[in-house]
Amino acid sequence: MLRFEHRIGHKSMLPRSHFVQVPHVNQLFSWDCGLACVLMALTTIGVNDCSIENLAELCCTTSIWTVDLAYLLQKFSVRFSYYTVTFGANPNYSGETYYKEQLPNDLVRVDTLFKKAVEAGINIGCRSISGEEISCWILSGKYIAIALVDQYKLSSAEILHCSQSWMEDVIIPGFQGNDVGYTGHYVVICGYDSETDEFEIRDPASSREHDRVSSKCLEEARKSFGTDEDLLLISLEESRKPNYSVL
Repeated sequence: MLRFEHRIGHKSMLPRSHFVQVPHVNQLFSWDCGLACVLMALTTIGVNDCSIENLAELCCTTSIWTVDLAYLLQKFSVRFSYYTVTFGANPNYSGETYYKEQLPNDLVRVDTLFKKAVEAGINIGCRSISGEEISCWILSGKYIAIALVDQYKLSSAEILHCSQSWMEDVIIPGFQGNDVGYTGHYVVICGYDSETDEFEIRDPASSREHDRVSSKCLEEARKSFGTDEDLLLISLEESRKPNYSVL
């Protein structure tokens, strides 16, 4: 099993801000935001011979769950930990419009992937991760993260240094005014500024390459009902070159 130590010392010993240079990648469709985030992570650690189309072929589904992204990272020998509050597919989401169509078909597939995860070398921690932990990991300079969020809640954030609203620049499938339920979406967390208490993210649905969001807003979006608080914590120090060819 791939395990790595990611306990960080006291926050006062860390820098006040840290930002990792993560190249922005736009999603191509409404369903491949997670693949775009994985591609951003792979490029950051030096895997440059891959495309979002390659990742889609490896996934073999357009109903992408976080566990699918974990298996992708594992195929490229990336060192990471997967955190979630639910081990497997949560049947309580069957009433959510976002999940209603695919969940019946995904329950068995996703549960099987979880059960085989240990054998596959995927480290899954079943617990909630706080914003404080994420900020310390980012400030250490050793990690970036892929987080599952409620896209609509994230869109209500005040994004800094922008001349127009974030809502005008993003893809929100089925968006009709304020009548929006949970909409699952993946973003990369790659920076934190303790002075402003803001995280820098890479949003594959945004036309901007750099976005910042308040810690409070990110927490609300990340811990929304429907996300299972899924987080992939990716090591920048110990990640290896891929031993899996996509060509």
